[in-house]
Amino acid sequence: METPEDEKKSEIATQDSEDVRSLRSKAKQLRDRVNHFFSRWAERTDTKLYQMFFVWFSVNMNVLSFGTGSAGPAFYGLGLRQSLITLLIVDLISCTIPAYFAIFGPKLGMRSMVQARYTWGYYGAMLPSALNVFSMEGFLILDCIIGGQMLASVSNGHLNDTLGIVIIGVISLAVTFFGYRVIHWYESVAWIPNVIAFIIMLGVGGKHLTIEPAPGPVAPSQIITFATVVASSVISWCTMTPDYGVYHLQNTSRMRVFIYTYLGFFVSSITAHMLGAAFAASALSDPIWESGFDNGNNVGALVEAVLSPAGGFGKFITVLVALSIPSACAPTMYTFASSLMTISYYFAKIPRYIFAIISTAILIPVAIVGATRFYATFTDILSIIGYWSVIHGVMILIEHFLFRKDNFNAYVLEDFDKPRRLTPGIAALLAFFCAFGIIIPCMNQAWYVGPIARAGSGDIGIIAGSCGDRTKVFSRK
Repeated sequence: METPEDEKKSEIATQDSEDVRSLRSKAKQLRDRVNHFFSRWAERTDTKLYQMFFVWFSVNMNVLSFGTGSAGPAFYGLGLRQSLITLLIVDLISCTIPAYFAIFGPKLGMRSMVQARYTWGYYGAMLPSALNVFSMEGFLILDCIIGGQMLASVSNGHLNDTLGIVIIGVISLAVTFFGYRVIHWYESVAWIPNVIAFIIMLGVGGKHLTIEPAPGPVAPSQIITFATVVASSVISWCTMTPDYGVYHLQNTSRMRVFIYTYLGFFVSSITAHMLGAAFAASALSDPIWESGFDNGNNVGALVEAVLSPAGGFGKFITVLVALSIPSACAPTMYTFASSLMTISYYFAKIPRYIFAIISTAILIPVAIVGATRFYATFTDILSIIGYWSVIHGVMILIEHFLFRKDNFNAYVLEDFDKPRRLTPGIAALLAFFCAFGIIIPCMNQAWYVGPIARAGSGDIGIIAGSCGDRTKVFSRK
């Protein structure tokens, strides 16, 4: 028989149990509301196509693209005219590739590495997904190196490259945390400080710009290698441009998507590339600029040196440009995470922000080491990314135009996670490895020069690889 004390304890236990159930119910209701909110937020109802222009305009209108252009005079020994002509031709052509890939986003509503399964197969697509993870991390490393250099250059010794790299990495992580929609909004305004900075650089340093000839004879191989590096820096975006159109309307005009994306890439790339080439070439004849440039190893300090006549205002602009570098890092880190999630079913269960944290933890120490030899790191990373991404791009286009007749309805969207319903991927893997068999003899890197490149061709790896990738056609037949 229960005593009054036992009854009281039982009542308290019952009340506690009811309170727990009430809290669980409220938590479930809150979770359901949050999920409903985000599911509505992620519906494919976005009609703001102009965002595609600003995303890619902001991503490329920054100091990394400036550094890409500066490689012509600084690393490959080209004169200014040769650099500018090369940049114009390469940008006009190469910007079409990521612009066309952007169409896949609204039409299929899939991330780039998920859509790759229709060409590579479910298991075969793990390879490009893994390579894309390394590619995105490579871009992040380069961005953070330049951002760290810029912050260090204005600190008068109070802040070094290492701390600057940490700051840029952490800011990029913070922006990435908020996801797709916030990244779109952020990219709509992130280009403003860079455009202002480039205009001020021309105003302050324009009188020092000179049409510098090449310091010595220029071989065709130098021009070809520079062209392939620039092309790699642009074409490699094709592995992520579809990711930033997946929530736009499916019946969106293909032509409008292409034009917005192409203009975003071309206007920003050609501007930043040519400014980088012009200031790098002129740095050879200006002691202050040359000192800041540090034999081509410190792009950030070159920007600060050009702006130095503006005093404190110049330093302020330099800091603004450095702090806008996350405009390139945030979408890159977002694609790093989504690509990692497509490698394995188990990875897909892990929240995206965990992968963003992992990305930041990796890029900071690697960027600190790479900062000591920027241009060698820069060309190695870009070229390697370019080799595989060009092959991947050609394979996707062959699949789309030759086997699916440029018809997006030919993709059975429900099959994206069903291995048995997708292509086995044997043809794609065979084509990929055969293409690399052609690329390796054509490589011209600091750590390896292939026999064809050594014979005087320059680095024609991406050209030879894209042609050799036709193996896919014959193996599919």
